[in-house]
Amino acid sequence: GLVIDGQTLNIIFQGGLEEKFLELTQHCCSVLCCRSTPLQKSMVVKLVRRHLKVMTLSIGDGANDVSMIQAADVGIGISGQEGMQAVMASDFAISRFKHLKKLLLVHGHWCYARLAKMVIYFFYKNVCYVNLLFWYQFFCGFSGSTMLDYWQMIFFNLFFTSVPPLLFGVLDKDVTAETLLRLPELYKNGQ
Repeated sequence: GLVIDGQTLNIIFQGGLEEKFLELTQHCCSVLCCRSTPLQKSMVVKLVRRHLKVMTLSIGDGANDVSMIQAADVGIGISGQEGMQAVMASDFAISRFKHLKKLLLVHGHWCYARLAKMVIYFFYKNVCYVNLLFWYQFFCGFSGSTMLDYWQMIFFNLFFTSVPPLLFGVLDKDVTAETLLRLPELYKNGQ
């Protein structure tokens, strides 16, 4: 592990030592930046995103963490004693740090699986609809006449095909929460 303070981060950023710092951090299992300013926190996140081309997640609980949360791909705010600024700037909010594991491993897996299925569903739905209109134009000699009433075309996406996304969003859980917490490697399986 590596523990680095704000003064050392200041020397790294002003001295142009970002690449060497990243090389050092890649050999560590965890890196902890302590006693750093909000600007330094966001600069570290931006440095990792820019040079390592990885997805970043930032967790904060106060107003001094807002810039770091906004610089990351995914920001998580912890509501607590330091106020609600981090929660208001974040993508997700949790009440305690111990809920992070369930947020990532359980709800992250379920959301990833649901989104993958919904993308396939939307492609299938639109291909069916466009194919229907395409072949109808052969039938009517490409005259441009509409096959469906105007109100049916408007409400196609709104009413006629909205039930499957709602059902998947509410009911689809491919693996139980207990199994996902016991086997964290299942998160990578969906990717």
